[in-house]
Parts: sequence; C-alpha cells; structure tokens
Amino acid sequence: MRITEDAVVGAFTGPAPAPRTLLLGRYDTGGRLRYVGRSTTLPQTPGRAITGLLTPAGDDHPWTGWTFSAGWGTRESLHVTLVTPKLVVEVDVDVARDSAGRWRHPARWHRTRPDLSPADTPPSGSGPTG
Repeated sequence: MRITEDAVVGAFTGPAPAPRTLLLGRYDTGGRLRYVGRSTTLPQTPGRAITGLLTPAGDDHPWTGWTFSAGWGTRESLHVTLVTPKLVVEVDVDVARDSAGRWRHPARWHRTRPDLSPADTPPSGSGPTG
C-alpha cells in the first residue's frame, strides 16, 4: 500500500542545478530533524525547478558530519549537499517502516508544498504504522 506524506528536504544528491534525489526528514517532538528516507531519482523538470527553493546549509545543520549509505548492504557513501531544512515536499511512500520509523523504500516525488512550513509536517515516527 502506498500513500502520500509530507517531509522536509534536508539534503540532496547530484549537482546543484539539477538535484537527483532528496534526503528527507521530519522533526521529532524535541525539535530535532530526523532522517526518514530518500527519494527515487527526480524527473528532470522538478529537479531543475526545486533548485531555486533550496538554500545551502550552514555549519549548524542537524545532519552535519553524517554519512548516508548509497543503499542496503553497501558500504558506499552518498555525496550529499546539506540544505537549510525549510522546504516541505509531498512524496508517495510505501507504508512499510523500519524500527526507527524511517520509510523502508524510496519515496516517489509528488510535488513541493509551499503552503506548508516544516512545523506543519507530522512528527518523526508518526504515520499509519509509526
């Protein structure tokens, strides 16, 4: 079963003019941005359009110093660009979650949500199974 959910963009992979994937998070009840999953490869048009909505992060980004795996069972790390976590996007996700509440499968791009702020997204760990 798949549903749409909102999340905050915390980082992206690929070149700045056309991000390839988004790393997504949600704030927990303590105000900390928790990683919840990564998107599938973005279509070219949304990838280019989203560029102007992303702001490079400062040294105080909550994911500074983190490494992200390129995939299950691999030691390869992703090269990511951290961004100020202010853009909310809607993604299509499988309801399956891991024990930490992260999406078990990549999220599919749906659209940006300029009408929402990060505070409007559900807290980390919430959702149909969380």
